[in-house]
Amino acid sequence: MSTVPDNDTSYARTPRTTPTRYKDRATWEREAIHAVLDATYLCHLGFVVDGAPVVLPTIHARVGDRLYVHGSTGSRPLRGARGEQGLRVCLTVTLVDALVLTKSAFNHSVNFRSVVAHGTAHQVTDPEELTVALDALVDQVVPGRSAEVRPANAKELAATAVIRLDLDEVSAKSRTDLAADDAEDLDLPYWAGLVPVTSGYGTPLPDASATVPLPANLRALTAPSPDPAAGPADDPSADPTGSTRSTDATPSAG
Repeated sequence: MSTVPDNDTSYARTPRTTPTRYKDRATWEREAIHAVLDATYLCHLGFVVDGAPVVLPTIHARVGDRLYVHGSTGSRPLRGARGEQGLRVCLTVTLVDALVLTKSAFNHSVNFRSVVAHGTAHQVTDPEELTVALDALVDQVVPGRSAEVRPANAKELAATAVIRLDLDEVSAKSRTDLAADDAEDLDLPYWAGLVPVTSGYGTPLPDASATVPLPANLRALTAPSPDPAAGPADDPSADPTGSTRSTDATPSAG
């Protein structure tokens, strides 16, 4: 199926991972693909049941060139992934970095980074691999969390299931451009530009049973992000004259 051999830095290109539009926005580079997958824990898992498509939101974690996807033992994708045949799936992850507002309705866009992975998913049955997968899923949501809590017991493991999807057929796509108005619209009296989209966490609210201080990893996770509109006194990128240094107009990939 592969049309271009993979190597140490790239995944193989296939017809399913080669877009028909905006091909210049696609990449098969491992580093770029891993960065998108690792930046969030929310994914959407698509598969077919009785001839009809189904797409479910769930969480994922990457370990090397393998994705683990969380589920319950009674869920349809987990039942379908049992056995040697596995379950054919399509998994997607999308990050929105900015709204791209133009002077015409037609040219509005979104700056984004996304990954689409195709393959056959299999249920994880090996106890050691299942432990690795579950720890990775917990740590994907809160880094370091799996080492701070009681591990799952046998009863809990029996009620939890994980499927494995190898990253063999996968690509990423992104848009990081400025507003692109048509020349005849540039003088129109409307605002145009980028509106960065960010995500963050609120102040942790301890449960009544919590008797220990907030862990360092949670303090780091929930620390307020720097205000992009901060003045020179708060902005380390500002020079002593009070003017800020030139920066990339597109949102960061962080």
